[in-house]
Amino acid sequence: MTVFRNVQAELARFRLRVLVASVVVLLCFGLLVARLVYLQVVRHDDLRAQAESNRTAIVPVVPNRGLILDRNGIVLATNYSAYTLEITPSKVANLEQTIDELASVIEITVRDRRRFKKLREEGKSFESLPLRSRLSDEEVARFAAQRWRFPGVDIKARLFRSYPYGELASHVIGYIGRINTKEKETLDESDEAANYRGTDYIGKLGIEQRFESLLHGTTGIDAMETSAGGRATRRLASQPAVPGNNVRLSIDIKLQKLIEDLYGERRGALVALDPTTGEVLAFVSKPTFDPNLFVDGIDQDNWQQLNESIDKPLLNRALRGTYPAGSTYKPFMALAALTLAKRAPQTIINDPGFYMFGGHRFGSPENERGGPMDMHRAIVESSNAYFYSLANEIGVDAIHDFMAPLGFGQLTGIDINGEVRGVLPSTRWKRNYYKRPEQQKWYAGETISLGIGQGYNSFTMLQLAQATATVANGGVKHTPRLALATQDTRSGAITPLPAEPAQDLGFKPEHIDVIRNAMVGVTQAGTSARVFAGAAYLSGGKTGTAQAVSLGKNEKYSAVRMEERKRDHALYIAFAPAEAPKIAIAAIVENAGYGSASAAPITRRAFDYWLLGLYPNDEDLAATRNGQSSAPLGKPRPAVEVAWPVTSASAPE
Repeated sequence: MTVFRNVQAELARFRLRVLVASVVVLLCFGLLVARLVYLQVVRHDDLRAQAESNRTAIVPVVPNRGLILDRNGIVLATNYSAYTLEITPSKVANLEQTIDELASVIEITVRDRRRFKKLREEGKSFESLPLRSRLSDEEVARFAAQRWRFPGVDIKARLFRSYPYGELASHVIGYIGRINTKEKETLDESDEAANYRGTDYIGKLGIEQRFESLLHGTTGIDAMETSAGGRATRRLASQPAVPGNNVRLSIDIKLQKLIEDLYGERRGALVALDPTTGEVLAFVSKPTFDPNLFVDGIDQDNWQQLNESIDKPLLNRALRGTYPAGSTYKPFMALAALTLAKRAPQTIINDPGFYMFGGHRFGSPENERGGPMDMHRAIVESSNAYFYSLANEIGVDAIHDFMAPLGFGQLTGIDINGEVRGVLPSTRWKRNYYKRPEQQKWYAGETISLGIGQGYNSFTMLQLAQATATVANGGVKHTPRLALATQDTRSGAITPLPAEPAQDLGFKPEHIDVIRNAMVGVTQAGTSARVFAGAAYLSGGKTGTAQAVSLGKNEKYSAVRMEERKRDHALYIAFAPAEAPKIAIAAIVENAGYGSASAAPITRRAFDYWLLGLYPNDEDLAATRNGQSSAPLGKPRPAVEVAWPVTSASAPE
């Protein structure tokens, strides 16, 4: 009986275990079915996309960058294709050893090594960085034969930016360079992140920077099928890249070239505008630099040479260099006197060669005959005493309020980045600029020097050119512009870029006539008469000499005794032809003395080219570069007969 009960108990336990096991099996099977349903039904689309991505790779297709052209269609920035030897540092065990071994196959210079080192410091280890650019077909073949020796090293075909005229107009055109860490972070946070996948370069300066979005284009994609090892086997889909648009500038590169040649090795800036439109015809800053140095990543030696040069070749003097206006300010002071009813044109002021105020004698660095001066003669002969007394009559704040709408001390709104305001002084400006109370007070004597463009006055040549163009255009001011239009690289369609509306400053025509007639008198009987002798057109102008450094109370200026970089600057403003101006210029030659000797001769030759189609001969070019010319020497050449690019015979010595 006991045995029977034990068998029954064992049988019950066995059946229970079978039941539990069956439930567990059914539960596991149920979970498996549920998982299968989840994967096959619920997550079908998601997993299919993941599976697809595991066997496909999306490769960005970098667009061709748009060209930059001058107003006549001459190409100033273009592209070319070349082979590049590149290294991905994260894939290389011993970087220095690898580069040394590569040097036995392909020539690698010290400059290449330095540039690569700089790129490594700016970039990331997983980025492909160029070690050598512009490889020849022979070098590509030599590397290909030994490629197995160099994991992490590859040959890539890339488009490179090229600036065919080197240093010419480089401050305007700008340059492109490799995207640095800060720029990459900015792009990643913007809406343009996807459009810059695969792009290594971006505009850094000038037009290249300002119109980056137009020049860059739209990145395309190639969807590639890949093997298990990640190797592309075939293209599945493709969306072609859209090339960037071309940008057409208002600059006339031949005029730009002529003016840069006329400056030679001298420092300075010149801006030429069309007074009727605000189009920039020439935008010169000297010295200049070669933007091609930056395309591959500038090496340390060249960067140090440019960055530490006492001549500051990287400084865009036309846009960012600020200077006292000197006597070129006088026509605008006269216009202020007329507009504010402070002085009539016929009012006579005696000029004994100096002006006394508060026991201080205000003299003049220019050679003046003196005597009774009305407004016309004061401008023609550049009477300092006349404008010293005028500044005292008007007052600093009234001068400020009149000059600001003309553009002095203001941003002109030109379509490249980096413009500075300069200084148009006022009592409010001085209170804000200085920290100590005793420095914040405006003294009456400080107003006197403002009348001849000295004192705290500090303006750019762009501002001075805009003000000159406004007077030449009857008081109608245009915003300066460098870019005229874009061109679709596929269809060729040209789209004009909109210009800012003109602003009529409301000057009375009779007041403008007084100023323009006096400026014409400067070129006929005044300080630039010798320079414009024999010109086949009438022009208006005003010479200027501006102090580069302040002199002591009893110190007398002597160019001979002063260090070259402390000598006065030479300035000239002008417009032509006088009756219907087509061009207005503001020019400065640093530390060159009188405007009539250095700045006016450059302007005369720019006018001859623009209005008459005449190009100076080699003798005249050389003399003007050296500040030893007035009217043109010898017979000018027809500009159409001058080869382009201009031959070395016309290059700076």
